[in-house]
Amino acid sequence: MAKNLSATRETGLIIGVTGGIASGKSTVARAFAAHGIPWVDADEVAREIVAPGEPALAEIAEGFGREVLADDGRLDRRALREIVFTDSKARRQLEEITHPRIRERLAAHLKRLQAQGAPYVLLVSPLLFETGQDAMVDRCLVIDVPEATQIARTAARDTVDETQARAIIAAQMPRAERLARADDVIDNSVDEAHLAAQVAALDRQYRAAAGLPPES
Repeated sequence: MAKNLSATRETGLIIGVTGGIASGKSTVARAFAAHGIPWVDADEVAREIVAPGEPALAEIAEGFGREVLADDGRLDRRALREIVFTDSKARRQLEEITHPRIRERLAAHLKRLQAQGAPYVLLVSPLLFETGQDAMVDRCLVIDVPEATQIARTAARDTVDETQARAIIAAQMPRAERLARADDVIDNSVDEAHLAAQVAALDRQYRAAAGLPPES
Protein backbone atom coordinates (compact mmCIF):
# COMPACT_ATOMS: atom_id res chain seq x y z
CA MET A 1 0.00 0.00 0.00
CA ALA A 2 1.33 3.43 -0.96
CA LYS A 3 2.44 5.70 1.82
CA ASN A 4 0.73 9.04 2.27
CA LEU A 5 2.98 11.72 0.84
CA SER A 6 1.54 14.34 3.17
CA ALA A 7 2.42 12.30 6.25
CA THR A 8 6.16 13.06 6.30
CA ARG A 9 8.60 13.20 9.17
CA GLU A 10 9.20 16.48 10.93
CA THR A 11 12.84 16.13 9.95
CA GLY A 12 12.03 16.12 6.22
CA LEU A 13 11.04 13.85 3.38
CA ILE A 14 13.18 10.77 2.71
CA ILE A 15 12.76 8.88 -0.56
CA GLY A 16 14.03 5.31 -0.71
CA VAL A 17 15.37 4.38 -4.15
CA THR A 18 15.79 0.73 -5.05
CA GLY A 19 15.75 -1.67 -7.98
CA GLY A 20 17.28 -4.87 -9.26
CA ILE A 21 20.87 -5.16 -10.41
CA ALA A 22 21.72 -2.93 -13.39
CA SER A 23 18.40 -1.09 -13.17
CA GLY A 24 20.20 2.26 -13.01
CA LYS A 25 19.83 3.36 -9.38
CA SER A 26 22.98 5.49 -9.45
CA THR A 27 21.96 7.02 -12.77
CA VAL A 28 18.62 8.03 -11.28
CA ALA A 29 20.32 9.43 -8.17
CA ARG A 30 22.53 11.60 -10.37
CA ALA A 31 19.46 12.78 -12.27
CA PHE A 32 17.88 13.90 -8.98
CA ALA A 33 21.20 15.53 -8.03
CA ALA A 34 20.81 17.74 -11.11
CA HIS A 35 17.75 19.14 -9.30
CA GLY A 36 19.79 19.80 -6.17
CA ILE A 37 18.83 16.62 -4.32
CA PRO A 38 21.51 14.82 -2.29
CA TRP A 39 21.62 11.08 -1.64
CA VAL A 40 23.12 8.45 0.62
CA ASP A 41 24.28 5.20 -1.01
CA ALA A 42 23.74 2.15 1.20
CA ASP A 43 26.41 0.21 -0.71
CA GLU A 44 28.99 2.87 0.15
CA VAL A 45 27.91 2.80 3.79
CA ALA A 46 28.20 -1.00 3.77
CA ARG A 47 31.83 -0.57 2.70
CA GLU A 48 32.42 2.12 5.33
CA ILE A 49 31.40 -0.05 8.25
CA VAL A 50 33.86 -2.82 7.36
CA ALA A 51 36.86 -0.55 6.80
CA PRO A 52 40.03 -1.21 8.84
CA GLY A 53 39.56 -0.07 12.41
CA GLU A 54 35.78 -0.48 12.34
CA PRO A 55 34.28 -2.79 15.00
CA ALA A 56 32.34 -4.72 12.35
CA LEU A 57 35.54 -5.81 10.60
CA ALA A 58 37.01 -7.17 13.81
CA GLU A 59 33.79 -9.04 14.55
CA ILE A 60 33.69 -10.52 11.04
CA ALA A 61 37.31 -11.71 11.36
CA GLU A 62 36.49 -13.27 14.72
CA GLY A 63 33.39 -15.00 13.40
CA PHE A 64 34.65 -16.15 10.01
CA GLY A 65 38.41 -16.45 10.50
CA ARG A 66 41.42 -14.46 9.40
CA GLU A 67 41.12 -15.94 5.91
CA VAL A 68 38.46 -13.32 5.13
CA LEU A 69 41.09 -10.60 5.56
CA ALA A 70 43.51 -9.56 2.82
CA ASP A 71 47.23 -9.15 3.50
CA ASP A 72 46.75 -5.42 4.14
CA GLY A 73 44.11 -6.10 6.80
CA ARG A 74 41.17 -5.09 4.65
CA LEU A 75 38.14 -7.28 4.11
CA ASP A 76 38.58 -9.82 1.33
CA ARG A 77 35.07 -9.52 -0.08
CA ARG A 78 35.47 -12.40 -2.50
CA ALA A 79 36.57 -14.80 0.25
CA LEU A 80 33.69 -13.74 2.49
CA ARG A 81 31.20 -13.94 -0.37
CA GLU A 82 32.26 -17.52 -1.13
CA ILE A 83 31.49 -18.45 2.49
CA VAL A 84 28.09 -16.81 2.82
CA PHE A 85 26.73 -17.28 -0.70
CA THR A 86 25.88 -20.95 -0.19
CA ASP A 87 25.53 -21.01 3.61
CA SER A 88 22.35 -19.38 4.87
CA LYS A 89 23.46 -19.65 8.51
CA ALA A 90 26.72 -17.84 7.74
CA ARG A 91 24.82 -15.22 5.76
CA ARG A 92 22.50 -14.55 8.71
CA GLN A 93 25.52 -14.30 10.99
CA LEU A 94 27.06 -11.70 8.69
CA GLU A 95 23.80 -9.77 8.47
CA GLU A 96 23.52 -9.68 12.26
CA ILE A 97 26.94 -8.05 12.37
CA THR A 98 26.50 -5.58 9.53
CA HIS A 99 22.83 -4.63 9.12
CA PRO A 100 22.33 -2.79 12.45
CA ARG A 101 25.55 -0.85 11.90
CA ILE A 102 24.57 0.03 8.34
CA ARG A 103 21.19 1.33 9.49
CA GLU A 104 22.81 3.40 12.24
CA ARG A 105 25.33 4.91 9.82
CA LEU A 106 22.64 5.54 7.18
CA ALA A 107 20.51 7.38 9.74
CA ALA A 108 23.48 9.58 10.66
CA HIS A 109 24.23 10.42 7.02
CA LEU A 110 20.57 11.18 6.28
CA LYS A 111 20.32 13.44 9.31
CA ARG A 112 23.44 15.33 8.18
CA LEU A 113 22.04 15.85 4.68
CA GLN A 114 18.66 16.97 6.01
CA ALA A 115 20.38 19.55 8.22
CA GLN A 116 21.79 21.12 5.07
CA GLY A 117 18.29 22.19 4.04
CA ALA A 118 17.65 20.05 0.96
CA PRO A 119 13.98 19.85 -0.16
CA TYR A 120 14.19 16.08 0.39
CA VAL A 121 16.89 13.42 0.38
CA LEU A 122 17.36 10.01 -1.21
CA LEU A 123 18.38 6.73 0.38
CA VAL A 124 19.67 4.60 -2.50
CA SER A 125 19.74 0.93 -1.52
CA PRO A 126 19.58 -2.28 -3.59
CA LEU A 127 18.28 -4.09 -0.48
CA LEU A 128 15.82 -1.46 0.69
CA PHE A 129 13.00 -3.97 1.21
CA GLU A 130 15.09 -7.02 2.09
CA THR A 131 16.86 -5.30 5.00
CA GLY A 132 13.87 -3.37 6.34
CA GLN A 133 15.44 -0.05 5.35
CA ASP A 134 12.10 0.92 3.82
CA ALA A 135 11.01 1.66 7.41
CA MET A 136 13.46 4.58 7.33
CA VAL A 137 11.83 6.33 4.37
CA ASP A 138 8.58 8.08 3.50
CA ARG A 139 8.26 6.84 -0.08
CA CYS A 140 9.73 3.87 -1.94
CA LEU A 141 10.78 4.61 -5.52
CA VAL A 142 11.52 1.52 -7.60
CA ILE A 143 13.70 1.79 -10.71
CA ASP A 144 12.39 -0.79 -13.14
CA VAL A 145 13.75 -2.38 -16.29
CA PRO A 146 12.87 -5.66 -18.04
CA GLU A 147 14.88 -8.70 -17.01
CA ALA A 148 16.42 -8.96 -20.47
CA THR A 149 17.82 -5.45 -20.05
CA GLN A 150 19.19 -6.36 -16.62
CA ILE A 151 20.95 -9.40 -18.07
CA ALA A 152 22.49 -7.46 -20.94
CA ARG A 153 23.66 -4.59 -18.73
CA THR A 154 25.02 -6.88 -16.02
CA ALA A 155 26.94 -8.99 -18.53
CA ALA A 156 28.44 -5.89 -20.14
CA ARG A 157 29.22 -4.03 -16.91
CA ASP A 158 30.49 -6.87 -14.74
CA THR A 159 31.99 -9.04 -17.51
CA VAL A 160 29.96 -12.08 -16.53
CA ASP A 161 28.17 -14.49 -18.83
CA GLU A 162 24.41 -14.72 -19.21
CA THR A 163 24.13 -17.70 -16.87
CA GLN A 164 25.89 -15.81 -14.07
CA ALA A 165 23.80 -12.71 -14.72
CA ARG A 166 20.60 -14.76 -14.47
CA ALA A 167 21.82 -16.32 -11.21
CA ILE A 168 22.43 -12.88 -9.71
CA ILE A 169 18.96 -11.71 -10.70
CA ALA A 170 17.36 -14.91 -9.37
CA ALA A 171 18.98 -14.31 -5.97
CA GLN A 172 17.31 -10.90 -5.67
CA MET A 173 13.74 -10.01 -4.77
CA PRO A 174 11.44 -10.89 -7.71
CA ARG A 175 10.62 -7.97 -9.95
CA ALA A 176 6.87 -8.36 -9.45
CA GLU A 177 7.20 -8.25 -5.65
CA ARG A 178 9.44 -5.19 -5.79
CA LEU A 179 6.94 -3.37 -8.00
CA ALA A 180 4.05 -4.37 -5.73
CA ARG A 181 5.81 -2.69 -2.81
CA ALA A 182 6.63 0.50 -4.71
CA ASP A 183 5.00 3.85 -4.02
CA ASP A 184 6.48 5.30 -7.20
CA VAL A 185 8.11 3.69 -10.24
CA ILE A 186 10.59 4.97 -12.82
CA ASP A 187 10.89 3.10 -16.12
CA ASN A 188 14.58 3.20 -17.02
CA SER A 189 14.36 1.09 -20.16
CA VAL A 190 13.99 3.80 -22.79
CA ASP A 191 16.49 6.65 -23.03
CA GLU A 192 18.03 9.52 -21.07
CA ALA A 193 15.32 12.01 -22.05
CA HIS A 194 12.55 9.68 -20.91
CA LEU A 195 14.33 9.15 -17.59
CA ALA A 196 14.92 12.88 -17.08
CA ALA A 197 11.25 13.66 -17.66
CA GLN A 198 10.16 11.11 -15.05
CA VAL A 199 12.67 12.42 -12.51
CA ALA A 200 11.53 16.01 -13.11
CA ALA A 201 7.89 15.03 -12.54
CA LEU A 202 8.70 13.22 -9.31
CA ASP A 203 10.89 16.09 -8.15
CA ARG A 204 7.89 18.42 -8.47
CA GLN A 205 5.72 15.90 -6.60
CA TYR A 206 8.21 15.47 -3.76
CA ARG A 207 8.84 19.21 -3.41
CA ALA A 208 5.08 19.78 -3.16
CA ALA A 209 4.81 17.08 -0.50
CA ALA A 210 7.59 18.82 1.44
CA GLY A 211 5.60 22.06 1.27
CA LEU A 212 8.02 23.72 -1.11
CA PRO A 213 7.47 25.44 -4.47
CA PRO A 214 8.65 23.80 -7.68
CA GLU A 215 12.29 24.21 -8.64
CA SER A 216 12.84 27.65 -10.12
